[in-house]
Amino acid sequence: MAIAKAERLMNLALCLLGTRRPLSKRELRGSIEAYLEAGSDDAFNRMFERDKDDLRELGLVIETVENLDGDVGYLARRDSNRLPPITLDAEEAAALGLAAKVWQQARLAGAASGALQKLRAAGLPEDVDPYGSHGALEPHIPVHEAAFEPLMLACRDRRPVVFDYRKGNAAQPGTRHVEPWALECWRGHWYLAGWDRDRGAERVFRLSRITGKVRARAGRYTAEVPDVVTVRETVAGWAGEITDRSALIRLRSGAGYPLRSKAASVRELGDGWDELEIPYGHGLDAWLVEFGPDVVVVEPAELRADVVDRLRAVAKG
Repeated sequence: MAIAKAERLMNLALCLLGTRRPLSKRELRGSIEAYLEAGSDDAFNRMFERDKDDLRELGLVIETVENLDGDVGYLARRDSNRLPPITLDAEEAAALGLAAKVWQQARLAGAASGALQKLRAAGLPEDVDPYGSHGALEPHIPVHEAAFEPLMLACRDRRPVVFDYRKGNAAQPGTRHVEPWALECWRGHWYLAGWDRDRGAERVFRLSRITGKVRARAGRYTAEVPDVVTVRETVAGWAGEITDRSALIRLRSGAGYPLRSKAASVRELGDGWDELEIPYGHGLDAWLVEFGPDVVVVEPAELRADVVDRLRAVAKG
């Protein structure tokens, strides 16, 4: 469905850019196959208006021209839609080249390769290796979750989705209706930030807990999409990166080095245990469960209860 819409938008853009005179709706409908397949005039009009708005949001300057007879036509003048030359110095090209090299999965490998070719076309000399000075640096962002690709497309196309999601302390997954905003990677895990329609609030979902297929749904978003900075702060908060209090835990000696790196203080208790004061934010209970019997929560009581609930859910399967 997303591919069909992209093809329709591309065809409309080519028609508007390729004409020397304004084209009426009737002429555009007769030139684009997807419009010819519209079931009725109303369906075509709605589709065309949405496509026109989407192209304008993407930056295409579309003019609306009314002739002497009162007929309305549309065109996109080439001089109004021509981008200025792209100039990159060696450091800028290297940074973009390094970013393109991050993506290793098959879905984005072609796009990353094409981006590097465009860097060459933008002025990067052929004899300059964009990664030459970073030979020991090989960045990777692994994506193993099947939900990543459909959610990436849904974020791009602003399309609501439905999926089954298993919370950390739940034995069975539940259905969630979400308006996806953005995908972010924290601590090697991918998270989706979006608007949960059932709860009427923003939520963050860990992709590894999405079960089954992600299903796209028709219709527009009902909630305003925040800017990218706000989304990142939301993901950071839910992933435990933003904290405003502390927790006291006991950790087995020689274990839990990631927890020790976050600790504000460490005190030896003897008998093979240490006491740590660590930042307490959303998601800490799920992180502590990963260390199993090597961790005991001392306080606060609510964190201890959350960890116990998660361990019981795991024990039940």
